[in-house]
Amino acid sequence: MRLALLLSAASAMAALTACSQPAAEKAPAAPAEARTLAGVDLDQPLRVLGTEPFWAVEITPAGLTYSGVDRPAQKAANPGPALQGTVAVWTAETEAKTPLVVTLTATDCSDGMSDRTYPLTAKVEIGAESLTGCAAAVAAIEKAGESGRVE
Repeated sequence: MRLALLLSAASAMAALTACSQPAAEKAPAAPAEARTLAGVDLDQPLRVLGTEPFWAVEITPAGLTYSGVDRPAQKAANPGPALQGTVAVWTAETEAKTPLVVTLTATDCSDGMSDRTYPLTAKVEIGAESLTGCAAAVAAIEKAGESGRVE
């Protein structure tokens, strides 16, 4: 009987001790992995560009904006890229309901008009039109100047 009383008292003490301990702190959320392609952070502003005719697609977290010579700008929400191996694809629809698909591939690219080498090759399909060009982070393009490798 005495043993039963001792065990009961020990159990009660353990329960009281457990109740007075602070709740376990939640572990901080792990940072999201950066989505990269050929060393380019795809979550940062990107510029996709081509020549003959001159055109560009600006990709920002807020959206995609297609523009071209003698063409009205077309905007679409940024759905984020679908990544598969060395390819990233954005599939969107512009505000004018035109399909817009931007495909970036991790291969070096020359725009054919400058002495720049870009880390990504691009294909843009807007409506029935298919365009090819190059891409890189906006900051890297602005830093590179008029020639050399855009990194």
